[in-house]
Amino acid sequence: MMLTILTLLMAQPQGGQPQGQNSMMSTLFMFLLIFVVMYFFMIRPQSKKAKEQKEFRDTLDKGRKVVTIGGIHGKIVELGDTTCTIEVEGQNKLKIEKSAISQEFTNAAYGKVEEKKS
Repeated sequence: MMLTILTLLMAQPQGGQPQGQNSMMSTLFMFLLIFVVMYFFMIRPQSKKAKEQKEFRDTLDKGRKVVTIGGIHGKIVELGDTTCTIEVEGQNKLKIEKSAISQEFTNAAYGKVEEKKS
């Protein structure tokens, strides 16, 4: 179907339409086609990922293990409006922005097997 539309737009004019106008129309169609392709392959997935990331940050709660964008692993101990406090190894606490939390840490996601302590 797309090939048919493209063929119709690029066909030689029949009588009243000058050649320059047909050429301009096909060029405009090509730019529109390029924009649509860019939207579906670049812009839309990016905005979808940003939306999922925002939903993840809005559903954070105490006790969740997270990884920051800097690679710091910790457990959330306090939550504020825009900040949270995470506890890292050695019972040290760091106050960070919620926007700095990248993902939830799960052993399954990293392929690690949890060791049993004797």
